[in-house]
Amino acid sequence: MTDVVILDYGSGNLRSAERAVARTGVTVTVTDDLAAAAAADGLVVPGVGAYAACMAGIGKLGAGPVIAERVAAGRPVLGICVGMQILFESGLEHGVETRGLGLLPGAVTKLTARRIPHMGWNTVTTPAGTVLLDGLAGDTRFYFVHSYAASDLAALDAAGAKVTTAAHDQPFAAVVEHGALSAAQFHPEKSADAGYALLRNWVTGL
Repeated sequence: MTDVVILDYGSGNLRSAERAVARTGVTVTVTDDLAAAAAADGLVVPGVGAYAACMAGIGKLGAGPVIAERVAAGRPVLGICVGMQILFESGLEHGVETRGLGLLPGAVTKLTARRIPHMGWNTVTTPAGTVLLDGLAGDTRFYFVHSYAASDLAALDAAGAKVTTAAHDQPFAAVVEHGALSAAQFHPEKSADAGYALLRNWVTGL
C-alpha cells in the first residue's frame, strides 16, 4: 500500500492533515524520523504560524536536505500553507528576511490588501495541465488563512512551474506544481470535498 509521511518538525495541523490524507486510502504516519521521511512514497510538509519559526523547526530537525534530495530524485513532496512558503528562497516578515529552502524561486512577502489576513473561502484560477486540481470545476472554493504569499508569478512561470492563482486584492500563488514538488497555500484539510479532491489527485500520482 502507498505510504505517506507527514513531517513533524514542530509546526502544523498534524492530526487534521493526517485524517485528511488518510481519507484517500493511503497509509499515513506523522513522524520526525528523517529516514521514514526519505523512504516514504509521499512526503507532506505542513506549517502554520511564522515563516522564521517554521524554518527554525526544519533546521533543528535537519530536514532541509531530506526534502531537497527527495525533490531532486523526483520523489513527491507536498507543502501546505507555511509548509509551501518555506519552499521558496526567502520569507520577509516584520522587516526580517529569513532564508527558505530555495526549491522554488522568489520570496514570500506580505499581501498588499485592504484586509489582512486573507481568511475564508476563495476561488482559484487553474493552468492548463494541472494535476492537483484536475476534475474540479472553475468555481470550486478553498479555505485560506494567511497574511503572506508568493506573488512573484513571473519567476515561477520562468522556472516552468504550473501555477494556480488566487486573488485577495492582488494575485498570488495558490498552488504550485513543479516536477515532484507540489504546494498549496490554502488548507486542503479544511477545504472539505475540494481539499479531498486535491489530496486524492496527489496520492494517485505517488
